[in-house]
Amino acid sequence: MATRFTNLASFNQTCKSFLLLCCLMPTLALAQAWPTKQPIKLVAVFPPGGSVDQVARIIAPVLSQQLGQSVIVENKGGASGVIGTSAVLASPADGYTFAVVFDTHGVNQSLMPNMPYDSKKDLVPLILVGTSAMVLTSNVGNEYKTFADVVAAAKAKKNVSFGTIGNGSLGHLAMALLGKNANLEFNHIPYKGGGPLMTDAVAGHVPLAMGTVFLSKPHIDNKRIRPLAVTSLKRVPEFPEIPTIAEAGYPGFEAPAWWALLASAKTPPEIVKRMNDELNKVLQNPEISQKLSAQGIEISGGSVDKAKTFIDKQIDTWAKVVRDNNIKPD
Repeated sequence: MATRFTNLASFNQTCKSFLLLCCLMPTLALAQAWPTKQPIKLVAVFPPGGSVDQVARIIAPVLSQQLGQSVIVENKGGASGVIGTSAVLASPADGYTFAVVFDTHGVNQSLMPNMPYDSKKDLVPLILVGTSAMVLTSNVGNEYKTFADVVAAAKAKKNVSFGTIGNGSLGHLAMALLGKNANLEFNHIPYKGGGPLMTDAVAGHVPLAMGTVFLSKPHIDNKRIRPLAVTSLKRVPEFPEIPTIAEAGYPGFEAPAWWALLASAKTPPEIVKRMNDELNKVLQNPEISQKLSAQGIEISGGSVDKAKTFIDKQIDTWAKVVRDNNIKPD
């Protein structure tokens, strides 16, 4: 009798294993066939010409060469990246559609009402491409010659105004964090993107601007705006003489801009792993490294877990700043 029950148990286990294998076979077949089925699409979640578009277009050709498959870039801007990311999640999770996102991805969950997805649960990072300092700049003709000048004016409640690429942008939140921690008063002026911000910064219509190195550097190089401080923990190679906000009297202050590639969390893990491997190879390519560095981006790379840890921390950090300062979207 014992033998009969043992055989029955063994039979049941075999059946379960067979059924599990049947369930997994479509996923395994999909992963094995990838990426031969069709071109891969990188959805840049901001319009053409910005840093997200540039990062996607720098990566795409080399990734295509490595995979032996066409890689196309499609721009789907709007709602600080939510529209493009939603489009990726609406596509089949088969490894042919990925999102290229900016640091706004770390803010949207806490800032946007009625988000159509959960930034932590519905998406899996493929890789953290890199980070960059933001830089606080002033028009060359105004009174702010150093970061200390800005702090002194803010302490004196002189209505210190600064512009950013938009309400709830990382530049906005960085200045809100600084103001809250240091008891400084700033007046935020939101713009509809980097182009309008830099136009007014160069013309002197806004006294201060907070933007990425990518956005600000051409105008700094032309001596039309002046760099005062950077938001990274260490000084940046582009402006080695410019202090960090941390070393200017606010230890530990850090607010990096960043770029990443994401996939639907339903994407087969074998494809996620392969894409992570291939993207790391892309970032290790000397030509790609040089191009990204020229945009002021410090390359990160590494594992999926490394990217997820970084992005989840960003989401948590800026959620607190949004709550503490009662920041609302445009």
